[in-house]
Amino acid sequence: MLKVAAKIVHSLSGESGSAVSGFGSTWVPSLARFKAASFGEYCLFRMSRSISMHLLGNRLCRSGFGSQAGLARRAGLAGIASLSILMATAGCGDNYRPVVAAVNPVGPAGQLTKYAVAISIPTISGEQSLATIVDFSGDTLLATPNLVTNPNYFVVNVNGSQGYVTNLDGSLSTFSLSNPSTLLTSDIVFTSLPVESEPVSMSAFSPASGLSTIFIPQGGLDSIAAVNASTAALYDTVDIEAGGTNPFYVVGTTNAPRVYAISKNSPGTNGQVDSIETVSTTTLSDSAQIPVGIDPVYGVMTTNTDRAFIMNQGSGTVSVLNVPSNELDVDKPSITVGSNPVWADLNTVANELVVLNAGNGADISAPQDYQGAYSATTTYQQNQIVTYTVAGKTSYYMALNSGFSGSPPTDTANWEQLTAGSLSIINIPLCNATAQPTNPNCSPTNPEDGVGFGDVIATVPVGIGASQVAVLQGFEGNNPAAYVVNQLDSTGTCGAGQGSVTVIDLQTNTVTTTICGISGSAATLLANGTANYIFGHPNAIAATGGLPTGKVYVTSSDNQYMSIIYTDTNTVQTHISLQGNGIPYGVMVTAK
Repeated sequence: MLKVAAKIVHSLSGESGSAVSGFGSTWVPSLARFKAASFGEYCLFRMSRSISMHLLGNRLCRSGFGSQAGLARRAGLAGIASLSILMATAGCGDNYRPVVAAVNPVGPAGQLTKYAVAISIPTISGEQSLATIVDFSGDTLLATPNLVTNPNYFVVNVNGSQGYVTNLDGSLSTFSLSNPSTLLTSDIVFTSLPVESEPVSMSAFSPASGLSTIFIPQGGLDSIAAVNASTAALYDTVDIEAGGTNPFYVVGTTNAPRVYAISKNSPGTNGQVDSIETVSTTTLSDSAQIPVGIDPVYGVMTTNTDRAFIMNQGSGTVSVLNVPSNELDVDKPSITVGSNPVWADLNTVANELVVLNAGNGADISAPQDYQGAYSATTTYQQNQIVTYTVAGKTSYYMALNSGFSGSPPTDTANWEQLTAGSLSIINIPLCNATAQPTNPNCSPTNPEDGVGFGDVIATVPVGIGASQVAVLQGFEGNNPAAYVVNQLDSTGTCGAGQGSVTVIDLQTNTVTTTICGISGSAATLLANGTANYIFGHPNAIAATGGLPTGKVYVTSSDNQYMSIIYTDTNTVQTHISLQGNGIPYGVMVTAK
């Protein structure tokens, strides 16, 4: 092929007595030198001549430079520059038709390997709990190993490589998630915590200069157990200082200079956070005690470790910690939100904190407490829930006492109307490197609050008895959204006594859809055929992005299935059997 191209170049650049179209005559090169050429080679010559004429007439002749022979030579050479492209796409009759095959076919990007993990309790008393592990890309069940009995909390570490489950008896199960398709019950590591530890929650991350650690608040001992995540061995215990009691949660993230142990202290009084820092790889210390609001129950830390946020359920506020300074934020120590803030997540793309406020239904359990429509002939017990309809509008009421039968709207001493919860969306920008030239106080190691930090930019209604929110991050083509699990629907969209999932668009801060729950035997019977229903009264949720769709996983304490929502349509597409009922906060994903 190169020999043919060389012949063409030589002919086009060296032919004498030629004229160029556009200069009053026509250039027709002699074919004498091509007598020995094959038909295929002559075909290439005809193609190159066409190229040279096109370029000559449309570019070189308009420029008005060079001699006729020089222009011919330039045109011929320019044609050869495109020759390889045309050779791949054109032929000459039936004798020469080159075909090009793709070397690297282009197709959809491969899905990231990640998993959803749900913890369930078999309905037979005394049986061990199960971890159900599902592949993200195909909704395929991979493993169901046995864990501790009666689990009360579940967490996955920051990089998604390990899972941890505790129970109130002080047992800890740890298991690897690096290759779950081969995971067996015999691979689970069981560890006993100190007697009377009464673990109430758990967090797992690697603080700066420290071990990868499982932090476990020990409610019975007013201390924090630090367990080596690699060996599942207890390596240190940190006591809550300054008279603090009832440790409830540990806030932090990987590479944080310190983590914070949240303690509720006595009912009705301000809680505190204890700053836990690494002294050595085997020793921790309590360096400070910082007061927060009443009944603190949860917290999150930004991924850059600059701020931590504490949900104060009793105060209806969020305490803001400056992590580098190890103190309350100077400019915005507290943010007022809705009633009973119980959970939070971060919308990292928009620098927003998303706080879930449960309203006055924070502690309800619809599967146990819902009694149907109010009846004047029934004697009700404390915490039982009924519906009552006035002028076509149905509301939920909860009994405040026991042994009465008065009507909900009039007997206010015995009935409380349940109100919907809400989602507070809060702006949390910090000053950044771009701002430093005009703001000398914007330290790269301890940045100040940015403009609008702490402003509540939207309050969005959700359902009744909302308990957890999960944010779908705006990555991989996904629209950022918040998904909230509710014990009861507050919109009238769903059936009486049924739960729901509220979907909120975090670009417009509005509710886009309500996905209804269906409970009882009907949910089980329709497990393989019911579209777009959450099974049970949901109380655990996790979200992860992906292409062409992200997914949201939902479990319930009164149903043995995990419902999977596809985020491109926000509809339930499948259900996975858990062989037991879910637990509160009992589903997580290994990567967001």
